[in-house]
Amino acid sequence: MTGRLRWLWPMLAAGALVALPGGCVTVSPAAPPQVPAGDPGRGAGLISQYGCGSCHTVPGVAGADGLVGPPLVRFGSRSYIAGKLVNNGANLQRWIQHPQQVDPGTAMPDLGVNATDAQDIAAYLFTMK
Repeated sequence: MTGRLRWLWPMLAAGALVALPGGCVTVSPAAPPQVPAGDPGRGAGLISQYGCGSCHTVPGVAGADGLVGPPLVRFGSRSYIAGKLVNNGANLQRWIQHPQQVDPGTAMPDLGVNATDAQDIAAYLFTMK
């Protein structure tokens, strides 16, 4: 990396809004190690698309200010998912896809989230430390 652009890398990795000649560019944050194939930028949009914000408060997702489920603030720093599963990439994706199988009777509904969407949603949630 050249000396002139070395300052830019930490902002790109953090998903910052960067002003470059020709305008501003929004860069998706890098996939977290827990979900290396996930796309956190796409995951944020999916959280909105699936309506997760009607129950959860999710930082960085417009309109995601629900109070039914727990707020997902600092989700990447949590030890457990729903008090049942160790918080890791595989468990989170399983929970997002099949919450009723993991914890029958939980208030979280099965929304029909496919594997790719669950991976990207998990990647977004793990960016919140």
